[in-house]
Amino acid sequence: MNTLTAPPTTDLDELVTAVRGAVARPGGWRDTASHVADALREHLPPPTLLNPDQLTGERGTFRSHRLHVEPDGSFSMVAIVWQPGAVTRIHDHVTWCVFGVLAGVEYEDLYTLSTDGTALIEAGSNHAPVGEVSGFAPPGDIHRVRNVSLDVAVSLHIYGTDLNAIGSSARRYYDLPIRPAGSGERP
Repeated sequence: MNTLTAPPTTDLDELVTAVRGAVARPGGWRDTASHVADALREHLPPPTLLNPDQLTGERGTFRSHRLHVEPDGSFSMVAIVWQPGAVTRIHDHVTWCVFGVLAGVEYEDLYTLSTDGTALIEAGSNHAPVGEVSGFAPPGDIHRVRNVSLDVAVSLHIYGTDLNAIGSSARRYYDLPIRPAGSGERP
């Protein structure tokens, strides 16, 4: 995964301002994720936010392009370009996250941890087409993201942390057996 910096745009500037206001509102992580999702819905930039070189990559890969890190460390924005066949490791996050799809479709597989912590339990899946905005906050955010289509997908992610300081939004990666939903535990 490569990290590049995209040039600022008017669309991005408006979104940064809206997210600043959302993050400043009182509330816990789930409230903040909801407020930031509202801001992103209102100011979702076009896929032209990235230049053509940033949209390239090899099949099965994804690339992150850091767009903005708030000076006080309260949030970071990253555009992720998902080539066909790209898939993340199963992971959870250090903080809240909001994402919006700018191009293509982003697929997400959801999991819960078994009571004894030895397996993951399938908890569902989502597909997010262009324009879809969603958010979440830990705990309960174990997932993997994929691009199962033949087209490039692009999504903008906003994390409630300073990615320059910590490097990644992932808290843990899970390399556990996966049990289907209904295998004796509730998701």
